[in-house]
Amino acid sequence: MTAPRPRVAVVTVSYDSLAVLGPFLDSVPAAAARTDASVHLADNKPDSPQRPAIESLVAAAGGHYLPMTSNLGYGHAVNEAVATVPADVEFLLVTNPDVVLSPGSIDILTDTLIELSDAAVVGPKILELDGSAYPSARSVPSIRNGVGHALFANIWPTNPWTRSYRLEVGEHPVRRDAGWLSGSCFLMRRSVFDQLGGFDTGYFMYFEDVDLGYRVGKAGWRNVYEPAAEVLHTGAHSTTGESVRMLEAHHASAKRFLAKKYAGPLLWPVRAVLSLGLTLRSALVARRGGGRSG
Repeated sequence: MTAPRPRVAVVTVSYDSLAVLGPFLDSVPAAAARTDASVHLADNKPDSPQRPAIESLVAAAGGHYLPMTSNLGYGHAVNEAVATVPADVEFLLVTNPDVVLSPGSIDILTDTLIELSDAAVVGPKILELDGSAYPSARSVPSIRNGVGHALFANIWPTNPWTRSYRLEVGEHPVRRDAGWLSGSCFLMRRSVFDQLGGFDTGYFMYFEDVDLGYRVGKAGWRNVYEPAAEVLHTGAHSTTGESVRMLEAHHASAKRFLAKKYAGPLLWPVRAVLSLGLTLRSALVARRGGGRSG
């Protein structure tokens, strides 16, 4: 008798994402040739004129459309979508809708989690439009790399603190552990997602993936980077042209995470130094007119 195929829920969030949704949905079947994948889309802007077309695309893909009553952020929408996934689905592919999955990528990620019984999350190699690999498997921000990266990333990109934090993958990346994996695309055990309560909805945008990866590690599980699986992120990760508000949101989320990590009255000097570093970086980036937020 043939063994049942692993079940994967492909969970994504739309916010006027019609322009990118078609290629994403079209890529799912070939990415999951050996797994039983279903699409679950949470719509954070259901009052948009795009809604009928988005619903139609999701329905044509055999997926499930879930309109949010209000936009409470990416992590909240993912959590709500996961809550509708049948309990016997073993794995969750959490991904942005502006991702195109390479053939076999979901299969490879699923195989990796099945092989590594102590891993909870596995992330693919994320390619940008220019063919370069985005540093999507990073170390958890710390006092040293957090302050150094915050202060120097935009004026000295090759500084040692940013290199330590980003863990650049190089031209020939190999499977390895990471502190956290980019929320652009990762596969996670449903049981661990539920155990941890999913994303912390206190983050409206940015750092919800850092926080989740950190909690995965604290719970004794591994975050694993698997470059044998590849995806293309067509939306790019640059904040060039973003408003100051978006940059401020990024740094506010960073401060929230570091305050959680270094909690308690004895560590208030640490929080103060980290907060100052992030505030200075936000001011520098705003003055320069944009740049990478991560």
